[in-house]
Amino acid sequence: MTQTTVPLIFDLDGTLVDPAGGITDGIASALRGLGLPVPGQDLLEAMIGPKLSDSLLNVAQVPAELLDDVIRRYREYYVATGIAQGRLYPGVREVLESFVAAGRPVAVATQKPQGLARTVLEHHGIDGLFHGIHGSADDESAVEGVPLGKTEIIAAALKDLGTQHALMVGDRAQDVAGAIANGLDCIGVAWGFAPDSELETAGAVDVVETAAELVSTIDRLQAIHTAAMSEVTNDGNV
Repeated sequence: MTQTTVPLIFDLDGTLVDPAGGITDGIASALRGLGLPVPGQDLLEAMIGPKLSDSLLNVAQVPAELLDDVIRRYREYYVATGIAQGRLYPGVREVLESFVAAGRPVAVATQKPQGLARTVLEHHGIDGLFHGIHGSADDESAVEGVPLGKTEIIAAALKDLGTQHALMVGDRAQDVAGAIANGLDCIGVAWGFAPDSELETAGAVDVVETAAELVSTIDRLQAIHTAAMSEVTNDGNV
């Protein structure tokens, strides 16, 4: 690995792993179990990515006093059934393995609770590929203070990587916003859960359709970074 190799930080759900109903079915099951209305499928899918407690309060309109119970029921379903419903998106494993083989550090930054994120990655057999796995607090039912937002989670991943230079890869606006807040470019992936134009509007540097296109875009941005670093070095030697 050269000194100019840019590390990569990946979102989890909708970027690496297709939950394939594991999340939406779990939310619906938890809501039904408490006699609460279940949003339509489009709204359920819109809840994938953002912080769960925020989505339950603001999208599903869960009363605050029932939030802990809904999350508990959802988590029981997800651990027992939902994780097994998920699958890696096509080409993800191969892309990650190629980066690791080339010496490029990769990390995860997700708003899923950190311990659960590791469990999901272990289930798919890719946890060992990552330099670090970063998520929100395991007490995801807390509404204020403790759970980290995407900006802080990405910052934690950067600190663990020992750099302020990386590329973010994600499928929702909060991935882009968190990257920009940390001074990073974000590549959006079109196979996730963002509505049309969400990623572009948020400021993604590019939006890709396939794993192969993702690699090409990373190579292009890497070349730009290498050229910029070379220019800085040359200027410093003048």
